[in-house]
Amino acid sequence: MTATDQREDHQARCLPHLLSLRMLAHDGAETPLAWLAVAEVRRATEAILAEAEAASREAQAAVGSGPGLRTFLGARLSRLAVAADDVIAAAGSGDLAQLRRTLRRFDVLTSAIWAVQDAVSGP
Repeated sequence: MTATDQREDHQARCLPHLLSLRMLAHDGAETPLAWLAVAEVRRATEAILAEAEAASREAQAAVGSGPGLRTFLGARLSRLAVAADDVIAAAGSGDLAQLRRTLRRFDVLTSAIWAVQDAVSGP
C-alpha cells in the first residue's frame, strides 16, 4: 500500500464523521443539543483528529521526518485540535450558531491538513 493509498484511507474514514457533524450542525431546530448529540460531536471530532494525526505520521515516515516537516505538520495538527475543542465547547453550550461557525473552521482546517499531506507526500 502506497503513502497515497494510506492517506486516502484516512480521509475516507473521516468522511462519515464529517457528514455526521454537518448533519448535527444543520438541524433545523434552534434548541440546545441533546447530551447524546454532544457526545457524538466529541466522538466525531476525536476520530477525525486521530485520523489526521495518523496520516501525518505516515506522511513523515514516507518522506523522512526532518525537523521542519515535523514542526509544520505539528502546527497544523495543533490548530485542528484547538478547532475540535471549540466545536465540542460550542456543542456543549447548546449554541447552534456558534457550533456552525466553529464547525466551518474545523471543516476548513481538516481539508487544509489533507492538502498539506498531499503536497508533502506527493502523488
